[in-house]
Amino acid sequence: MIQKLSPARSAHSETIDSSGLSGVALAFGRALRSQFHPRMLFALLLPFMIMLGGAVLLLVMALGPLTSWMDQQISESSTIIQANQWLLSVGLFSLMSVQSFIVPITAIVILLPLSGILGLAVAAVCVMPMVIAHLSARDYQGLKMQGQQAFAVSLWNAVWVSFLFAVGWLVTLPFWLIPPLGLMVSIFWWTFAFSRMMRIDAIVEHASAEERRLLIGRHNVGFWTIGLICALINLVPPAWVFLPVFSGLVYTHFGLEALRRLRTEKTLDI
Repeated sequence: MIQKLSPARSAHSETIDSSGLSGVALAFGRALRSQFHPRMLFALLLPFMIMLGGAVLLLVMALGPLTSWMDQQISESSTIIQANQWLLSVGLFSLMSVQSFIVPITAIVILLPLSGILGLAVAAVCVMPMVIAHLSARDYQGLKMQGQQAFAVSLWNAVWVSFLFAVGWLVTLPFWLIPPLGLMVSIFWWTFAFSRMMRIDAIVEHASAEERRLLIGRHNVGFWTIGLICALINLVPPAWVFLPVFSGLVYTHFGLEALRRLRTEKTLDI
């Protein structure tokens, strides 16, 4: 005899495969589809404009002092001096001859992420409600909103993550004098920023405080995996235009699907 599943158990069977790393892939696929909706394309404008304005302001105010500091550090570095002498001894170029244009480019690469985190914070606080409303109406209609003080939680989370990112980024600036370490620092801090900022905003309106703790504990690897993938995409400059909103779509799909599965499990346990 074939046993029929109850609607709740059937729904559980359909969503069980969306957990773990398969859930990450599913979230990226759904986010890619959602991104091309006209509302989500329009949502790209605000964080991009904020990020662009922040970049211009930072370059005007901080590019000169940072370039001077880097010039001084390079000129006084015994390692770089020895490397320069070796290059000259074998008949190659002098590091000092390329310093004049490499240093400003490096300084720009270092400063731009500070405007990028501002754009991500704006997306988290101001654009994510639009993202959540859009996805709730189209993909998660039956998911009840049980979050409390969502705006205050989102704002506080964006502020402390942005502050820690900015401080950590500035403190680890010396690693940029060793190119491989600079790249690793960039990936680490952006993984941190995407994961710690977007995972809260994705579920704060729907999940209660207890549900948020359960979801973050259960899907911590998935949230950090999404952050790492977004951080790697972020290495490509054109991605800066769409990534603040696209990452929000990915996290929202992943978080709300996980929440729907959690509530289905609770229903089955009753």
